[in-house]
Amino acid sequence: MAEITASMVRDLRERTSLGMMECKKALTEANGNMEKAVEILRVRSGAKAEKAASRVAAEGVIGLYVAPDATLAAMVEINCETDFVAKNEEFLAFARGLAENIAWHNPADLAALAKLPSDGGTVESKRQALVQRIGENLSLRRFHRVATDAKVASYVHGVKIGVLVEYEGDEAAGKDVAMHVAFAKPPYLSRAQVDPNLIEQERKILEARAKESGKPADIVARMVEGGINKFIGENTLLGQPFVKDDKQTVEKAMAARKSKVRDFRFFMVGEGIDKKVTDFAAEVKAQVGQAR
Repeated sequence: MAEITASMVRDLRERTSLGMMECKKALTEANGNMEKAVEILRVRSGAKAEKAASRVAAEGVIGLYVAPDATLAAMVEINCETDFVAKNEEFLAFARGLAENIAWHNPADLAALAKLPSDGGTVESKRQALVQRIGENLSLRRFHRVATDAKVASYVHGVKIGVLVEYEGDEAAGKDVAMHVAFAKPPYLSRAQVDPNLIEQERKILEARAKESGKPADIVARMVEGGINKFIGENTLLGQPFVKDDKQTVEKAMAARKSKVRDFRFFMVGEGIDKKVTDFAAEVKAQVGQAR
């Protein structure tokens, strides 16, 4: 039997938002297998098994650039240590300039990006100079570039969320979809992009949950298919109810405006990064104790 540690229970709780005892019991039943424990809890409670928003907490900004003709665009995430620095105008200007640099020079990866020319030096030398002036570590985390024969719409919410949407058709419709992505945060564009294994896993969970209802097999089958369709709709941009008119999907809303979404990219600062949480009062108390 695998040892069930407090940290394992905490991680499962953060992923499912369920109670500690429920999480410990599920981990015990799953012999310490985290993914199996998540499945067990989803069958029993319908938990969505998503990481808690509190785990997405790293500081930084999204730099975004779209060329005047809207056929070329890029965005980049740059992390820093504090929210205070994320509001620094020099830091913000660096992020915007970096996005433009990416758009026009098309670096292959972060290493290539660091070597791009910038203000008489390189991006890396400029980053280091900025670190010295600001006094915090600044790191380039990721970027995305679009070059298309269609158009690119963009949306930035503050400095923390950035969206690029490649589309055909009406410009206003493209901008509306970019705002929708920032609000709804879909992980996929369409059903074709969803991993078949993920759909199969969802099907097994729905089947297990439906069978517990005690309903006849034909009704169970319909419940499962309905659940799969709902899952696809919730997790794909084209299948989601449009934020400006929830009576139709994004796909239908765009078609009504003689437009089409080709692709999109969503960045949120700190997405997927765990941030160390400091108990300030405890830290001060500990320092006082050491001083004595």
